[in-house]
Amino acid sequence: MFVITFHLLVFYDLIVVIILATASSKVESSSWRDFFFGNGWKSFTSNRDARILPIFTLIPVGITLCSAPSGEYGNCLPNKDCALRGGIPAGPCAGGYGICCVFLQTCGGVVRENSTYFVNPNHPDTYDGTGSCQITVQKLHPDICQLRLDLDMFSIAQPEATNHLCTQDQLLISGSSPVPTICGSSSGDHMYVDAGLGQSNPIVISVITSGTFPRIWRIRVTQIHCGSINRADQGCLQYYTSISGRVKSFNFNTVSGRQLSNQDYSVCIRTERNFCGIQYNACPDLENNPPRSFTISGNSNEEVGTMVGGGTQMTEDACIQDWLLIGCMRSADRIPPISACEDRVCGGIFSAEIGMVQKTVQSRLSSCIHLHTH
Repeated sequence: MFVITFHLLVFYDLIVVIILATASSKVESSSWRDFFFGNGWKSFTSNRDARILPIFTLIPVGITLCSAPSGEYGNCLPNKDCALRGGIPAGPCAGGYGICCVFLQTCGGVVRENSTYFVNPNHPDTYDGTGSCQITVQKLHPDICQLRLDLDMFSIAQPEATNHLCTQDQLLISGSSPVPTICGSSSGDHMYVDAGLGQSNPIVISVITSGTFPRIWRIRVTQIHCGSINRADQGCLQYYTSISGRVKSFNFNTVSGRQLSNQDYSVCIRTERNFCGIQYNACPDLENNPPRSFTISGNSNEEVGTMVGGGTQMTEDACIQDWLLIGCMRSADRIPPISACEDRVCGGIFSAEIGMVQKTVQSRLSSCIHLHTH
């Protein structure tokens, strides 16, 4: 399991950044008027007394998300539409002209609204039942290419202790491209799921439970259009769009978490303009010594160093079974920098070199990392 931070590397110098920031500040704040009226509104308003109030105010209803007091997101709809569409009213929105409507589905439900939550029975209380609880996601439009699943709350039984397999509880997704089975605790994580082509292939999201455990889950299902700027790159199970952030494996926990077996997926970071590479650091672990913020292969209860390389590099410290792949990574603080680079890292210390010291890792070749566990 791992938790690492990433920071994009700046390509251009500070002068260019300042020029870009200055140019962007000239964008007019009233661009919505251009959208509705074109440039004609400027000549109209310039001839009027600035003290005269507008006759009407445009307030969007149904095109933006709204926040409910309980923490969920809803759709801002006309008051009468929420109940007709099976939603739960959760307070006013759009200046009181609409209602924030939250949509929930549990076992046997069908998702027909965007930003619907898949919740456990008895939600928001825990659930101790057994069996299969599943929902079916129907596309809202044929031009839907992906689903984003936000695991706002997710705590089911841990994998078994010997091989770290999800034998008691499982989160399964069918009808899409392959998605690894997960279990344990992954609140705050997300997944991007390929929705396929056409509108006749529903996706089924299932939580399978057995045995006794106080489970709870609340998963927000967002449908993403094929041309949306929020669409993840092909093959990315997770996708990040900021210039810095934190990436962690599913079921990461420095106290009780266990590395999940049979994981094989990519985590992608969007390449931003004026940036040319990425730096990674292991997150601090203030609870364990040695730290457990990065433990892939090797006994994490003992001090295990960095292991790098693999594939054709069959050495004692190679990553043969489990690894985190970062394309052509090097130590960022090496002076002078070495010409060789590594692709795989595992063991108990995060670094691009064999040793016992955590180091900053830098890559200019790829904006994705790939986790593989057997």
